[in-house]
Amino acid sequence: MLYEALATESRRTDALDDVRSAALDRVRWLVDLLERQRTEFRQAMGHERRRSRAAGAATQAEIDARLAACADEEGRAAVLCLMLAARFDDLSLWQYDTEIGSLIARVRGWTPEEVAVMLLRATEYGMAFWFADALGLVLNAAEQLDADGHRAVLPWLRHAHTELMDASVDAGRRTSLGRRLRALLASADEAYIPEGLIPAHAPWAAPLSDRAKTSPSRELADLLRHLANPSGPRPTGKWRRTCIELADAASAWDLVADVLHALAEGDPLCSKGSGPHAGWLPGGYHYHYLVHQNHGDLARGVVWAAALTAGPAAVPYLAALALRTGGPGRDVTEDVKLASAAINALAEVDDPDALEALWRLHSRIRHRALRKQLDTALVTAAARQGITPAQFVERSVPAHGLAPDGSLERELGGYRARVAIEDALTVRLTFTGPDGRTSRTAPAAVKDTFPDALVELKALAKSVRDTLSGERARVEALMSAGREWPYDAWRRHYRDHPVTGLLVRGLIWEFQGADGVWRAAAPAAEPSGAPRRVRLWHPVRASQDEVGAWRARVLAEGLRQPFKQAFREIYLLTAAEEETGVYSNRFAAHIVHYRRLYALFKERGWQANFLGRYDGGYDGLARAEFGDGEWRACFHHEPAEGDDRHYAPEYAATDQVRFERRDGRRWQEVRLDEVPPLVFSEAMRDVDLFVGVTSIAADPDWTDRGEDRHAAYWRTATFGELTTSAQIRRDALERILPRLKIADRCTLDGRFLVVRGELRTYRIHLGSANILMEPDDSYLCIVPARGRGDGKVFLPFEDDRLSLVLSKAFLLAADTKITDETILMQIKRGA
Repeated sequence: MLYEALATESRRTDALDDVRSAALDRVRWLVDLLERQRTEFRQAMGHERRRSRAAGAATQAEIDARLAACADEEGRAAVLCLMLAARFDDLSLWQYDTEIGSLIARVRGWTPEEVAVMLLRATEYGMAFWFADALGLVLNAAEQLDADGHRAVLPWLRHAHTELMDASVDAGRRTSLGRRLRALLASADEAYIPEGLIPAHAPWAAPLSDRAKTSPSRELADLLRHLANPSGPRPTGKWRRTCIELADAASAWDLVADVLHALAEGDPLCSKGSGPHAGWLPGGYHYHYLVHQNHGDLARGVVWAAALTAGPAAVPYLAALALRTGGPGRDVTEDVKLASAAINALAEVDDPDALEALWRLHSRIRHRALRKQLDTALVTAAARQGITPAQFVERSVPAHGLAPDGSLERELGGYRARVAIEDALTVRLTFTGPDGRTSRTAPAAVKDTFPDALVELKALAKSVRDTLSGERARVEALMSAGREWPYDAWRRHYRDHPVTGLLVRGLIWEFQGADGVWRAAAPAAEPSGAPRRVRLWHPVRASQDEVGAWRARVLAEGLRQPFKQAFREIYLLTAAEEETGVYSNRFAAHIVHYRRLYALFKERGWQANFLGRYDGGYDGLARAEFGDGEWRACFHHEPAEGDDRHYAPEYAATDQVRFERRDGRRWQEVRLDEVPPLVFSEAMRDVDLFVGVTSIAADPDWTDRGEDRHAAYWRTATFGELTTSAQIRRDALERILPRLKIADRCTLDGRFLVVRGELRTYRIHLGSANILMEPDDSYLCIVPARGRGDGKVFLPFEDDRLSLVLSKAFLLAADTKITDETILMQIKRGA
């Protein structure tokens, strides 16, 4: 019998036994109806299914009618009865939230004892969502009590709060329920800090725990409750003003600063010792994290409090926290909400260091949502200064205290430490001793006597290296922008900047004089006359003769440009693309290594969904913005045919490239002939790079796979027509070969570099770098060694494939000196 079972469970020898028993006796009729309902449900599962279901509907209608007629006292008893009766049994989950919610909203006169019964019962529900739903309803009744009533149910409110902070409830529900619970607790005891509000064993929260134990106060409790109730990703002005007032009242400026320091630099939590950071994760994984999801609100509130109270002093820690939780090479698992809070808080600090930190984060963080946050932060900061976001970015590039030549020197005892930018890729920290000898390793005397200064110099070198890398990518992105600058502004923010200037002085620029004519000037050369405006030179705007002249000059003067400019590939609209109109098939139908492709998307700043066996995972779309964000290229791809053995495909097939133009906050697809030539060329150059680097045609091991389903594509593509990038490689080789020691053994023949060895003659394809041997065109497999080349041959630009072609040419020109048996065996087989 259901009544006997409930009566037995209600006798717990606690202060609430009589309340539970009285409620069951008061609505005995409800218990009988519930028992009848369960019997009919069981029958509906058997042979009398149709008749029992009809009877069940009639019983439910009777329950609804009787509950609707209940007066306050009987209604309150009915709520307690329904909560006690809610449970799992062998067939179903009996949950009565609809009936309970309706009654609590209607009846009045709740007693503290009745609320206590409901609070305790809600915490006993086994599933987190059920507990959260029930707790929300019970709080509606608890909020009807006066202050004395709240004090009477204080132990049960505290217990419910502790359970809530341990439960795997979604963040929105937990924030809302926690706010309501803490408000009730405060009305009963203003100085009480609820258990579970401060995570007990989290290193970042140790300063809060220590203060709560040693100096508890109403002011501290008020501040903690406020911090745990942020009003959104960007707190309202009212929340911020209240935060500053409460921090002042609690004398907690140093406290929140200490917590921010711990978040940015302190020890993380380990999933093995502290459990996973989210309830939905199994416990078998081993990783580190910073903040458990149940305490994310408090951590984000502290981040904002520290920014509001410490101002500029908080900047380095906010930047470090954003990078630690949202950047590459993290020591903890990603926490987008915490990183977002740090970024948004950083944007509100009105200080040049904050702007510099935002710029550095923008150059390093690749997460799509965080990039949007950073873009918004930069726009806000630019508007505050009355300039465009592009102007803001170029004016906020940190100089790091470097001299105009990109160096900084510091005396450390008898040694001179020097941080210097050596080229577009290299920043070095060196030490010169009293004897004049220079070393890259810090001498023992410096390590022992100036440890703090050494740490500072190493950190500076790393920061300069990060800035240089970001600037190199930013300046290269200007190749699609077509932007112009007043000469004085360009000189101040580009040519004479200690970091950006090193890159700028290695590039070709065009200068416009009073006559309106654009004239290009050599890298590092002063423009003639009195220039008024400046723009970055691009070969797509130049004649073929002019491009050839610049390439010859770059090689003759031994100029290693920061990125490929003089030898840059040019992609013009073809007749086929004019016919298709809105899409290009120029790079369609290639088979590529998918994981490499996806990694290259991220490296080049393209945003793409990840292909896989899930809804939406069969249509790949990679997108990137060009032309200062006014244009967007879309590169379609999909899993290769038959590649469905794994969750993520091993290979992908490439498809169309389309373009869109920004229209307010939306994007509109456009015809290819509407796309500016600079934008079209730069976007197609990226797509060519994706295909050229990740295509299976460039895999020298492919022939070892036997009759693979993609073997036909490999045979066609690996020695096929040259792409635009491969044609540039050929042009560079034409200019470089006469300077080489093996020039008399090398000739260019169409798609191949032909190398005459002593044992055989070899044909190296300029696109794939794969090799055929004469006279029978047998394939020679040479797997390149990992790592960079030795740099003995000057190249005017960085091109791993060109370096590979040349290294194979040098090897094969002296084929009698080859000692690798796997290579020799292939050569001698048909010789």
